[in-house]
Amino acid sequence: MDGKTLARTAAVILVAAAVTAAALGMSRKQDKPAGEGVHTTAGLMPNPVRDGLRHCQALGEAALRDDGCARLWAQQRDRFLGLGEPSERSAGGPAFSRSPDAPPRVGP
Repeated sequence: MDGKTLARTAAVILVAAAVTAAALGMSRKQDKPAGEGVHTTAGLMPNPVRDGLRHCQALGEAALRDDGCARLWAQQRDRFLGLGEPSERSAGGPAFSRSPDAPPRVGP
């Protein structure tokens, strides 16, 4: 057997071993760490806000004229910005009460 044939045979054997090892690694079940397994994933729990947003997405351009979608988007925007519910905000008005034309305040 010459050197080229021997090298090709060795390469084929190595590739076959690598494919077998990968197949065995993927077929094994992963052991869950202690404390997991009893929890339900967030994707399985019902979420009315997410379902409503998906409904608005399915409406397409008609969602721009839908009051329910506008309320959902406002709720999501407030949640994203950390503004919370209107009852949780300060009684002094909106979070950004300074008018855009007012000069910036310096100091406390």
